Amino acid sequence: MRTRLLSTLCLILPIASWAQTEAAPAEQEAAEPIPESILLVGQRPGPGLWKVSKGDHTLWIFGTYSPLPQKMEWRSQQVETILAQSQEYLSPPSAHAQVGFWRGLTLLPSLIGVKKNPDGATLHDVLPADVYARWQPLKAKYIGKDNSIERERPIFVAQTLYEAGLKQAGLSRGGDVLAKINSIVKDRKIKTTSTGIKLDTSNMSQALSDFKQGALSDTACFDKTLSRLESDIEAMRTRANAWAKGDIAAIQQLSYPDQEQACEDAMQNAQFVKNQPGWQNVRERIQEAWVSAAEQALSSNTTSFATLGLSDLLGPDSYLNALKAKGYQIDSPE
Repeated sequence: MRTRLLSTLCLILPIASWAQTEAAPAEQEAAEPIPESILLVGQRPGPGLWKVSKGDHTLWIFGTYSPLPQKMEWRSQQVETILAQSQEYLSPPSAHAQVGFWRGLTLLPSLIGVKKNPDGATLHDVLPADVYARWQPLKAKYIGKDNSIERERPIFVAQTLYEAGLKQAGLSRGGDVLAKINSIVKDRKIKTTSTGIKLDTSNMSQALSDFKQGALSDTACFDKTLSRLESDIEAMRTRANAWAKGDIAAIQQLSYPDQEQACEDAMQNAQFVKNQPGWQNVRERIQEAWVSAAEQALSSNTTSFATLGLSDLLGPDSYLNALKAKGYQIDSPE
């Protein structure tokens, strides 16, 4: 959900989202390093399914994860079998911010330079000296000689750097998994229910102005992204393989610098968001909307199916715990 929330806050503007790949130009890419471990390829099933039930009504949940091996092909016979039996599919939780076509055209001039630091500042100007010094070798390794990036806000530079690091490590955001599930749902004409919330975009012009003029507390986002690439690449590959094999315990055992939380906080706590009453408590509202949709599906259908990120399935504040507190039986995959 963290990636989705950050993406939403970025898309509100609308500008590049955290989940979007922004690879450096080919002529600027550094040579790809030799991998230190072998990433799993070919067909892989991923983890088993979580089961939420009350009486003879069941909601099956598949846990998605990112990053995953680029050349892995996901296929789960268990998922395909249960989807074939399902009367309803719950799309992943999200927040939607829609701007009409004509309204979008009027906002285009305001988008010029939206990714740049205010007042023409560079990364050297806005980052602590030690953080900037760490950025230099990672920039050379993953991005190359693109000096225009030096004028972008740290949160967007972090996005570009992270995506480039994943690519060199043989990893991807793992969007093919959801694409495959959506394809199965479409082919079988399964009823699809959106579980997202809609954000108010009536005051977009002011939001854009506030964003372009205001500062972001995004140094922590940038710093933790550097740490992730400095120390966690090999562990990312290990976790990606663990998901492909269905070994959730291995993923949980490997901690890592949580740059997505830091980057989300930079956006959510920014003044331009605080100035918009309809953009408050987004995380809590998303969870409430999904839990409500899950309860409705469990009430209406014998069998329903949903996808959630592992971060939404695990931990004390998980969606599963919210359902458990309402009296539903929760069974984890073996």
